[in-house]
Amino acid sequence: MSETVNIRQLVLDILLRVTKQEAYSHIALQQVLEKYQYLDKKDRAFLTRMTEGTLEYLIQIDYIIDQFSKVPVRKMKPVICNIIRSGVYQIRYMDAVPDAAACNEAVLLAKKKGFRNLSGFVNGVLRGISRSKDRIVWPDKENDPLTFLSVRYSIPKWMIQMWRQDLYGGSELTELTDMEQMLQAFLHPAPVTIRTNTNLCTPDELASRLAAEGVDVVPCKDLSDAFSISGFDHLKALSGFKEGLFYVQDVSSMLVAHTAAPREGDFVVDVCAAPGGKAVHMAQMMHGAGHILARDLTEYKVNLLTDNIRRCQVSNIQPQIWDARVPDPALAQRADLVVADLPCSGLGVMRRKKDIRFHMTPEKITELAGLQREILAAVSQYVRPGGRMVYSTCTISRQENEENAMWFLKEHTDFKMLGSRQILPGPMEGDGFYIAHFRKEP
Repeated sequence: MSETVNIRQLVLDILLRVTKQEAYSHIALQQVLEKYQYLDKKDRAFLTRMTEGTLEYLIQIDYIIDQFSKVPVRKMKPVICNIIRSGVYQIRYMDAVPDAAACNEAVLLAKKKGFRNLSGFVNGVLRGISRSKDRIVWPDKENDPLTFLSVRYSIPKWMIQMWRQDLYGGSELTELTDMEQMLQAFLHPAPVTIRTNTNLCTPDELASRLAAEGVDVVPCKDLSDAFSISGFDHLKALSGFKEGLFYVQDVSSMLVAHTAAPREGDFVVDVCAAPGGKAVHMAQMMHGAGHILARDLTEYKVNLLTDNIRRCQVSNIQPQIWDARVPDPALAQRADLVVADLPCSGLGVMRRKKDIRFHMTPEKITELAGLQREILAAVSQYVRPGGRMVYSTCTISRQENEENAMWFLKEHTDFKMLGSRQILPGPMEGDGFYIAHFRKEP
């Protein structure tokens, strides 16, 4: 560990921001990693694993704590609660950290944060868990499968109930092996996948370039221009990243542009484009011909989009600030293709954004489904007769996906569906995604 920075205190600070202030976990972690770039690779890896692991297993960790603490998690002071949570994660999931070290460091951190009077409580709870970690009483899978799945995979019960209905028509949970495979995938580290900028190099050239820098490169199944990479230190330090030779993107997200299949010369409107992965992908598929109007809501998001356009050296994208809910009369029936990858609950990307599992609610999903309908109603006006629209989300929610697609067809009878697909996450595969493809009748 670093002598000048207390890694566990940095973890605590992130946990407090995420659980108390509802910060986005991936952004909070990335901000700390960027601030402390001088830390060596081992320290950054420890910080990342401990932060992400504690958040990922939060429901299970709280279940464990409540078995050994006289004070339930919901009544603990936030600082003490999160110190104990990260301690439990180390005890249960980090074999390289001795249990005694996890307990001692937690006690020291409690004192350092001004809770000397509660340091004995922290010590007692963690040492009790350490002594009995092999004798924890888990929910019974046969008699209470819902609680079992929730605790085992650290997913809220309401999500499991929703997926049980949405994906399996309410079948008995004990029979749903597919459900467990999906839940297990959420606990599997998300691979880092990249897409070749084929306007600047070939996939083979990119693979050779990365291998020369010591990166492990594995081709992605069914995507000739995509790779899974590992073994690097700083992603942005790779020369190929700086030169725009590749774009970091999940393989499921790549399928949106493949479904859209823009043609050279098309006028494309990407209505929620930031940070730019799909727009850049389509621009490359169009070989610089045609025009993509790439919009998003705020200056910050459009700046992200602009940075990626510049880095990837594409010339046929015009970034623009625009609220997708507001129809633009100037675009009426002009677009050959509209891409609507819309704001959603993000349940398909929980292995990347750990906080979603405890920040999302059924009420928020209903609100998001309404927002999606509002945007679809506005942006579908841009599609010319004979043109197409692709609607996509990075979630697994019938309300946001299939039900919205069916609503759109019912309300817009001049459109027909060309196809739709719900992608479920797999351990070594892409994130959960939904893609629906529509064509406006001539």
